Amino acid sequence: MPNYYLGISAYYHDSAAALICQNDIVAAAHEERFTRIKHDMSFPRHAVRYVLEEAGLDIEDMTAIAFYDKPFLKFERLLETYHAVAPSGLGSFISAMPVWIKEKLFMRNMLWKELENVHETPIRRKPPLLFPEHHLSHAASAFYPSSFAEAAILTIDGVGEWATTTIGHGRQNTIRMLRELYFPHSVGLLYSATTYYCGFKVNSGEYKLMGLAPYGIRESRQFERYKTAMLTELVDIREDGSLLLNMDYFDFTTGLTMCKDRKWESLFGISRRDAESPLSQPYMDMALAVQDVTEEVVLRLARTARQLTGSRHLVMAGGVALNCVANAKILNAGIFDKLWIQPAAGDAGGALGAALAACHIWNGEARPDITSDIMQGAYLGPAYSNGHIGRLKHKFQAVYMQYSDVASLCRDTAQLLADGSVVGWFQGRMEWGPRALGNRSILGDPRNPDMQKRLNLKIKFRESFRPFAPSVLSEDVMEYFDLATESPYMLLVAPVADHHRKSVSSNGAVELMDRLYQWRSDIPAVTHVDFSARVQTVHRETNERYWLLIQAFKQLTGCGLVINTSFNVRGEPIVCSPEDAYRCFMRTDMDWLVINDCIFEKSRQSDWKESQNWRQAFQLD
Repeated sequence: MPNYYLGISAYYHDSAAALICQNDIVAAAHEERFTRIKHDMSFPRHAVRYVLEEAGLDIEDMTAIAFYDKPFLKFERLLETYHAVAPSGLGSFISAMPVWIKEKLFMRNMLWKELENVHETPIRRKPPLLFPEHHLSHAASAFYPSSFAEAAILTIDGVGEWATTTIGHGRQNTIRMLRELYFPHSVGLLYSATTYYCGFKVNSGEYKLMGLAPYGIRESRQFERYKTAMLTELVDIREDGSLLLNMDYFDFTTGLTMCKDRKWESLFGISRRDAESPLSQPYMDMALAVQDVTEEVVLRLARTARQLTGSRHLVMAGGVALNCVANAKILNAGIFDKLWIQPAAGDAGGALGAALAACHIWNGEARPDITSDIMQGAYLGPAYSNGHIGRLKHKFQAVYMQYSDVASLCRDTAQLLADGSVVGWFQGRMEWGPRALGNRSILGDPRNPDMQKRLNLKIKFRESFRPFAPSVLSEDVMEYFDLATESPYMLLVAPVADHHRKSVSSNGAVELMDRLYQWRSDIPAVTHVDFSARVQTVHRETNERYWLLIQAFKQLTGCGLVINTSFNVRGEPIVCSPEDAYRCFMRTDMDWLVINDCIFEKSRQSDWKESQNWRQAFQLD
């Protein structure tokens, strides 16, 4: 029997499970998709059960089980941090200690208890339970799935056990760590602190801050003052990309908030923004300032990685690797010939990395020679048969039409998009990572100048400034964007090509809402305020049905791309099952829903009734 390795991440945020067999990824999924709790941190029992069922195996069949960090090292860091600042933080220390002791010191027992709950009977043969370090799990998730036999490895996040940033070198089945930066000095925590101060939620609002940054006015004195204040008071950046945070301004070591509000208010001259309050120019300028600082740190780290390893290839993971603007800066700087980023770069991806570390480092299994990554387009979650769709008919009195051939389905769906409809598109295996990549997506016409506003306000129920991504045929990417590489996982930003742009008035003279809805290109719904777009290239070999849909849209309209946003509303995880998709479809202003070969028209569905206030549950009211 071949060797199987189960990887688990849990107890911080974005719990997940992954199962690999040698160098093949059998399945991987986030726990939140099953529980419907955004960023679910609990033990991923549903995800573990799913990945085992996908292989027809159980816990006893595993060669090893790997947890994505070392609990004892994390406990050591927590104790030493409190000791260093004592008696400050005593109340927080006393209240947190019982949880720490349970989750850090007795982790092994707790994991076996949870695994037995999944197994549903006592486990007779317990596989070895491994604990690779947090940043090794990130590094493994970046290097081993890539197509590179050798590469520099850069992992950047908030914090693992002690490390906040690491530079490593991967060669065949080995990983060697070369440099580490230690807590509390972290560009990820600097970014999260600014996220908090700008009124967004830490560990989920960082995407919003990145989307807000282009609305900052680079030519303004206010922006310059904010950036200078960050570089002189908050952070000291060294030539190699390492940094020191001035902890007089931060509270995340022992307190309950990310930063010391009064000191930030004195430094920047603005108070912390209340969540959901109107966004004013100072917060946009602050977002741009911290984005600039982050990009500079990441670029310096990339140059150091090149110097230390001599490699022409770079792989990345860790939460900061989801900053697609910074990633594009590395690519465009020409530091490396090729760049590859783990699509589940955050903590969820640590589950995959832990399993891969067990396979290649602990057990010494070799990596085969490959020409493309092993991520299978990141389509690693559950798929559902048409039998599951039939249940919607009985449970919700759903009405739908089933197609007998894919070509007709794609042609008719493309026509709906061209006519201005918003379509929920649910196909095949669910995506791994935070991005919807065409299997759990909401689609629209990028040429429609009103589409961004409609999607944000009437369907996603989210902030109006947030941009939408284009899914473009891989063959057509250079026609629309200045991007000379693949971007299958939506982790690179690229400028819209000049010949598709339109001239607009200066940002500095126009209010936010007016700037937002200026017509900047002939694909306005996916063109951000700075003429950029977060690009997904769609490849026929990894997602033929999605490729065929966009190809059909191109044949109708001459446009080889569509709007792609995740199939969910704000505060809700991306949909997993047909029932999740139908529920989201009926709660929003989506016009049509396509699940596998079946198409649902909103106007033909029965009246939708709710048993609870779902908007309140997702914090939309």
